Amino acid sequence: MDSIRIIYKFLLIGFIIIPLELKSQKDRINIDFNPDEEITKESVLSFKLYREKLLKDPYRPAYHFCIPEGLSTSKTPNGMPFDPNAAFFKNGRYHLMYLYKRFGGESYGWTWGHVSSNDLINWRNHPDALIANSKKEGSFSGGAFVDDDGKVILSYWKIKGEKRGVALAKNIDNNMDKWEKFKENPVIKSTEWGITNLKDSSGKNTFVGSADPSNIWKKNGKYYLLTGNLLVLRKFGSKGKGLPANKEENILPKDSISYQGDRLYLFESENLVDWNYLNEFYDSNREWTSKTEDNMCPSFLPLPSKPSGGKSSSKHLLLFISHNRGCQYYVGDYKNNNFYPNNHGRMSWNDNGFFAPEAMIDGNGRQIMWAWVFDYRPKHMVSKSGWSGTYSLPRSLWLGKDGTLRIRPVEELKSLRINEKSFKDLKVNPESKINLDDFSSGLMELEVIIEPNDAHKFGLEIGVSEDGLEKTIIYYDSLKNKIVVDNRDSGLDLGNKIIEEAPLKLKVKENINLRVFIDNSIIEVFANDRQAICRRIYPEKKGNGLNLFSIGGDINVKSLKSWEIMPSNPY
Repeated sequence: MDSIRIIYKFLLIGFIIIPLELKSQKDRINIDFNPDEEITKESVLSFKLYREKLLKDPYRPAYHFCIPEGLSTSKTPNGMPFDPNAAFFKNGRYHLMYLYKRFGGESYGWTWGHVSSNDLINWRNHPDALIANSKKEGSFSGGAFVDDDGKVILSYWKIKGEKRGVALAKNIDNNMDKWEKFKENPVIKSTEWGITNLKDSSGKNTFVGSADPSNIWKKNGKYYLLTGNLLVLRKFGSKGKGLPANKEENILPKDSISYQGDRLYLFESENLVDWNYLNEFYDSNREWTSKTEDNMCPSFLPLPSKPSGGKSSSKHLLLFISHNRGCQYYVGDYKNNNFYPNNHGRMSWNDNGFFAPEAMIDGNGRQIMWAWVFDYRPKHMVSKSGWSGTYSLPRSLWLGKDGTLRIRPVEELKSLRINEKSFKDLKVNPESKINLDDFSSGLMELEVIIEPNDAHKFGLEIGVSEDGLEKTIIYYDSLKNKIVVDNRDSGLDLGNKIIEEAPLKLKVKENINLRVFIDNSIIEVFANDRQAICRRIYPEKKGNGLNLFSIGGDINVKSLKSWEIMPSNPY
């Protein structure tokens, strides 16, 4: 049997086992189910071996969602999965799309995979939702919207091909297994780099960004969506070098810098097909962002007032990324087709390793988000491992009483806890560390409450090796008012070895409450429901030690609990 037929058989059971570079349209594989098509013993064995390899990989996350088609090879270096997309809740299930390159190659094949869950932990595979129809087409980032009649509408950026721009699709079955693209696509035309030349509400000719549409929302019988802004990259580029010239962008006026930077664009429709540009969604504030930052992957939703959801607050949350600075957000007021940010925050600070946020409102009114966590392994290591593409733990977002964003992992994750360990009232002084042994360094959750007293720096070292050379340090800096994760000694010399600092000012006599999650190559730290840091680590020595330390004064560790975490990824 030739290689195409073999790969076809693997697709029948949901996985591509052998990396493949598809070179043309005729190389496409027909994946319609044929009951007469034999699945060979060799196919089944290959699948079994592949699955066992993934399960034994010490760096593959076990309870973070990890994309099954996470294959990137030397021939398909851009094949790694990318952004989470189109999260929505319907009929008691959480749905999540993900972006990956189904057909390999450099210029086409971007596809939306699809999974769903009833508990945010265990995920069921669906058939791919959006598949490229030609070698010059691809479906890039976007959102989802559940209409009043229960119909689910996907919004995405149709890249490549002659008809580029914002496009829509809708479900055509109740299981959300079948989707139909709008025949009118694109409903908003754009150039290759997401630029649209049109007239605004006053009739003035203008240029707007038209990439990475947001989720759609409905108000007073009309539909609205936001389009992302890549224009700033025309000048600064993803690394400050600018982008190559493009004939389509020669239409930009000389003062096009006025169209660049931290901006989003609001469109309105009465029928989902005909969209009118209204206005820039908000005024950019350079106290919060730099001139090199674009605005992409927007998600715009009302904020609940409690982590459990319930009635929405008066505020909305705008999640987005810049390609140069990673995940960010605004909290503010939405009225009269304009957004008025009250405050700004970041979810990554030193690099953009926490990327492409995607959020949704569930049946209880909770706002839940995911983000793409960059894999810093080199391409050859990714290729050999056969996986890539991991998302953060689902986070519950709500509005604090002080008007700022609150963040915590969803409650469902507690169901994975086993083998609890508990300590109370541990006094730590600057002269010596407290050493605790036999803590799982692979799959673990840790919760610690610390009374700071007068200490300048205090926290914990986790994953400490027997020789003490390998560890990840988590601490609070009371002089800088920052929570810090130091992964410079976390293991293999892969990726960004940095000190990541996130602002967190404790109130007078406020304790610090840390929740720490380790999932093989990922660490996530949540502090006082007000801040969170996510980093990649690649432990080599698999140390099980835990040290408590303080600098500049004593601390009282009022409570320390740890749990091993049960795996939930089945492949």
